Amino acid sequence: MNIKELSKVLRDSGVVGAGGAGFPTYAKLDERAGTIILNCAECEPLLKLHQQLLERYAREILSAFRLIGKAVGAGEIIIGVKKAYTQTITALNEWIDDYPGMRLELLDEVYPAGDEVVLIYEATGKAVPPGGLPIECGVAVFNVETVYNVYRALERQMPNTDKVISIAGAVEHPVTVRVPIGCTIAEAVAQAGGITTDKPVYFIGGPMMGNIGSGAQPVTRTTNAVLVLPEDHIIIQKKRRKASIDLKRAAASCCQCTMCTDLCPRNQLGHPVTPNEFMRAATCKDLQKPGIFLDTMFCSSCGLCEMYSCMQGLAPRSLMADYKEGLRKGGVKPPKDAKINPVQESRQYRKVPMKRLMARLELSKYNKPAPLKDETVKIKQVKILMNQHIGVPAVPCVSQGETVTCGQVIGKPAEGLSVALHASIDGKVLAVTDKYVIIQN
Repeated sequence: MNIKELSKVLRDSGVVGAGGAGFPTYAKLDERAGTIILNCAECEPLLKLHQQLLERYAREILSAFRLIGKAVGAGEIIIGVKKAYTQTITALNEWIDDYPGMRLELLDEVYPAGDEVVLIYEATGKAVPPGGLPIECGVAVFNVETVYNVYRALERQMPNTDKVISIAGAVEHPVTVRVPIGCTIAEAVAQAGGITTDKPVYFIGGPMMGNIGSGAQPVTRTTNAVLVLPEDHIIIQKKRRKASIDLKRAAASCCQCTMCTDLCPRNQLGHPVTPNEFMRAATCKDLQKPGIFLDTMFCSSCGLCEMYSCMQGLAPRSLMADYKEGLRKGGVKPPKDAKINPVQESRQYRKVPMKRLMARLELSKYNKPAPLKDETVKIKQVKILMNQHIGVPAVPCVSQGETVTCGQVIGKPAEGLSVALHASIDGKVLAVTDKYVIIQN
């Protein structure tokens, strides 16, 4: 199967990046990709879905990944998996010899091992330039669940209608569950039994890069995890801070210890991201070096600086994110001539162990087994958003009152970067707008 044929199948099947922002997978197929990497680094604490999927469907995922490699003409196919995932590694070793040219890259149990820029360096030794794309280095990175969805689209003619989610935190039975896209967060959480805290907060995504959500919001193709946390948990308190207060606290207590910069994964790889210099310039309103502010656009927002590194409990990541957003709204783009420094020799000694990170974030008690339940949960009603991917939202192509079946196209790809959307349950269309379709069984 060539790139054009594979692209059409993936676009029509609605396959997008299931581990991040939802970049349409068909647009990642590029003949410049001499190396492709399967990302099973499970970047965030408490998430288990990728290692579990790869363990259970090792042959299926490897076969689909090889097909992607053949389509783009990749000479090197790498499976990036953490050393700690021993059961997953055992499953991979059962099948990997059947796929010549494919190899395992065993990764340390550190954060953020799943950042694709970090992963590419660990697996290939190539440093992606600041603001650059992996393809500029001849590399393309794919998420485990994404490739499993590629397999289902090719071998089973199944479009992307469901999502695997890790449910963890203050719940009776942590679980990894498969739910229809468009069900509510509360319905997904219910699969983990009762909630064990009086004032629960739903935290959508991983504890480092996720955000506070609500039980009523719908699951999308990029919903990786839901953490149920007490209202007074440190992660919730950090997320509820106000930027104006953060700036005042930084002005009063930032001692320029440089710990935020010393442990910054992007800085260690030579990118001009210097949180400590930003904090000094922002709090003092020092504009003598505007490059300090422009360089915030190269921050990956991994959160390590404010969730782990800063002993004063300050918020470099959040403040830098505010500045980035302001620059984007002002039409400012990342500098194209940003200087990349050599990878620092100290990098190997400054990796943050996942175990220590979880202890710092008061998550260790929630690090429990969360078995994979692979049968799709039955749901009576779904709200399917038309914009679940980077690019142009899909265009609704069903009418109110129409009866649809699971897998039927309800949103056609728009012109430009876009993918199709499908009904995730059988039922009747209750409502249609340009933003969503509601279906009731």
